[in-house]
Amino acid sequence: MAERVFITGMGMISAIGNNVEENFRSLRAQQSGLGHTRYIETIHREVLPVGEVKLSTEELAERAGKPGSPEFTRTTLLGLAAMQEALMSAGISDPRELPAAFINASTVGGMCDTEKVYFDILDPEKEGTFLKYIDTLDCADCTQRIADETGIREYVTTISTACSSSANALMYGARLIQQGLVQRAVCGGTEALTRFTINGFNSLKNIDKQFCRPFDQQRNGLNLGEGAAYLVLESESLVRARKARVMAELSGWCNTNEAFHPTAPSPEGDGAFEAMRKALAMSGRAIADVQYVNVHGTATLNNDASEGKALERLFGTEVPKFSSTKPFTGHTLAAAGAIEAIFSVLAINRQMIFPNLNFSEKMEELGITPETKLLEEYPVRNVISNSFGFGGNNASLVFSKYEG
Repeated sequence: MAERVFITGMGMISAIGNNVEENFRSLRAQQSGLGHTRYIETIHREVLPVGEVKLSTEELAERAGKPGSPEFTRTTLLGLAAMQEALMSAGISDPRELPAAFINASTVGGMCDTEKVYFDILDPEKEGTFLKYIDTLDCADCTQRIADETGIREYVTTISTACSSSANALMYGARLIQQGLVQRAVCGGTEALTRFTINGFNSLKNIDKQFCRPFDQQRNGLNLGEGAAYLVLESESLVRARKARVMAELSGWCNTNEAFHPTAPSPEGDGAFEAMRKALAMSGRAIADVQYVNVHGTATLNNDASEGKALERLFGTEVPKFSSTKPFTGHTLAAAGAIEAIFSVLAINRQMIFPNLNFSEKMEELGITPETKLLEEYPVRNVISNSFGFGGNNASLVFSKYEG
């Protein structure tokens, strides 16, 4: 019989907090982390809002215990800070105590630092500066450095599937546990803001100059963000053997690849619909058992219409409470799935549904609207968390209250 998969630890850093508890307090206070960048040299500095972590790279290095280590990029440092909290949260003092997996996600890798010296490659006198950092550009560089710092060596890999990356990392880790290949997997993702991503999404006309408005008729694009989040997944047998605290169960998951368009989802939400439907079926829960959906909700024209139609197709006239938490953190790309997975677990543990900020007008394409108020003492037992990436890479995760 396949092992059940439980969450025993969580760690994160984002624009609304430097750890899980700070993030929760910001969610509860309905305090967004969006604003203008302090740390990126960009022509869009005062024009395009972002969800930036409120620590400089030097401060992050101090926090992660790596001061004076330029080979540790901002992406790596964000990940290391979140990883350290996740392990501590799970009560793991020595990650090497048993064979484990580390499944990490990133799309920018060390680009946050290499882009600063990119033009040095054209100057023979400065070529050495660029070559010094070139290895950090690879997305696997941050994975390996975090793995080396923690001592996890048995199974280490990197996933890069755009905005569904860390949701797929969680899915991969859960499959390793379910199949008995490992008993523990630390899964998530890390992403730093870069000029490259800001310019890239802006060239697609996908960035709003105002704070993003998911599922709103006047939505006009996303706001990029940065951060990192990791969840410690453990098998039921390991949980029982070490009497670990269980925060929730990862009860179902599914990835669908619709390949409708390089950057747009199918208009009727085919991929999103199938991902949610199959994840829910795997969890053994019925449609009526879902109290909350943490939607992908990027506030782009295509995504929200497609995801909304998928919700209506799956749930019919009984769509559960849903909201996008991206107006709090910005869209953290590869880290989004893990950040929002933690928000989903918090919704279960704190019996709370977080609001969809900045909403003002119902979308004409949909008959549903997101939850715009903080709901406390709400009976949340099962949550679907959606992460949909470019190329039609759709991931849905089902988190369930631990019943013992």
